[in-house]
Amino acid sequence: MKLLAVTSCPTGIAHTYMAAEALQMAAEELGVQIKVETYGSIGVENEITEDDIKEAHAVIIAADTKIDKEKFEGLPIVEGSVQEAIKNPKKLIQEAMKLEKREQPIEKISKKDEKKVQGKKGPYQHLMTGVSYMIPFVVAGGILIAISFAFGIHAAENEGTLPWALNLIGGGSAFALMIPVLSGFIAYSIADRPGLVPGMIGGMLSSQIGAGFIGGIIAGFLAGYTIVLLKKWIKLPKTMEGLMPVLILPLLSSLIVGLLMIYVIGTPAAAMNTGISNWLDNLQEGSAIILGLVIGLMMAFDMGGPINKAAYTFGVGTIAAGQSSSVMAAVMAAGMTPPLGIGIATLLYKNKFTKEEKEAGKAALVLGLSFITEGAIPFAAADPIRVIPSLMVGSGVAGALTMLFKVKLAVPHGGIFVLPIPNAVEGALLYAVAILVGAIVTAFMLGNLKKPIESKDMH
Repeated sequence: MKLLAVTSCPTGIAHTYMAAEALQMAAEELGVQIKVETYGSIGVENEITEDDIKEAHAVIIAADTKIDKEKFEGLPIVEGSVQEAIKNPKKLIQEAMKLEKREQPIEKISKKDEKKVQGKKGPYQHLMTGVSYMIPFVVAGGILIAISFAFGIHAAENEGTLPWALNLIGGGSAFALMIPVLSGFIAYSIADRPGLVPGMIGGMLSSQIGAGFIGGIIAGFLAGYTIVLLKKWIKLPKTMEGLMPVLILPLLSSLIVGLLMIYVIGTPAAAMNTGISNWLDNLQEGSAIILGLVIGLMMAFDMGGPINKAAYTFGVGTIAAGQSSSVMAAVMAAGMTPPLGIGIATLLYKNKFTKEEKEAGKAALVLGLSFITEGAIPFAAADPIRVIPSLMVGSGVAGALTMLFKVKLAVPHGGIFVLPIPNAVEGALLYAVAILVGAIVTAFMLGNLKKPIESKDMH
């Protein structure tokens, strides 16, 4: 029996490949042949061909973003999240093996069968599809803005200079596209390609009327479901069906979404956006420390999963205007801490880790420095009861200290590599201290909670 699989996580950095590896290992144990196509940050790898589809029995789609299922027409599909594929790959493979291969196209399956085979896609997956397409714009734009700050905080104000050009590329272009891309691809996840036009227009309007990140998310969902309803309500004769995708859907959906954003949704969304900004600006020290602690706990709880991504998305929203953010600083510090803490623990407490774990600890150090929290996942999966609380405490400490030290960050990614850029971090030295203290707390807890490994497992 041959199975196919597709894996895709919002950032396309770690979970995508970990899910692919888990499925391959489980398939080998179960004696099943599997080919896994990955949708990573560098594009599609190990692409599934038409010949693969002809030979396959079923498809497993383990994704937190939208995957185009058209090419798998005629094959039964099992859907799950990336986390499911990492934690319980055998269950997904066994479900796929039980399905009967069918010859008829997907459109001809009854609604009952379709629900049974394909599973449900919820708002989280739609939001994560938008976030996954938005992140590269945020990272590229944020780092270019940070490099422009290296010439001086006000250097970008001098038109025609290099810092002005960098700021125009990063802030004027990449950041300007951030909310439209988020909205457009939320709508795309809900309604396929027709959703892109009203979604991006709604997102651009959100930016222009001050509704910001919150307005962009609302615009994306509004656009997607508007298209779904229009396709359901408008029935044209066969000869005129070609007008739907090029004229009727983009025109009507853009008009509906645009008017609703301007006259109904824009004002309350803008007020909410301003309210959150003012609340963050006016946080008293004690409240700021508690917020940093909560952000830290969220970042370490599932290391790249939904709760981690919620905290990261909140952080990105606070720098959407191209300003330095204390929340983003707490997010990045708390995200760097888990793999760094594990790496330090493998160096300090050698009798508590196997030879393989010690090697993985070296990789975790590099991933931690790069702000890739997923580097901690293999350790958490192997010993969740001891590892996850240790990670959460360390990250909570790092987030709280970042807020206590009033550190601010102007970039949404980059880890330790953005610290040397002048003006990218307000309080770079104290920031490094917060991250180091959090990592040491994690390492100390791990070292004391984990039991010594027997000598035969260490070598």
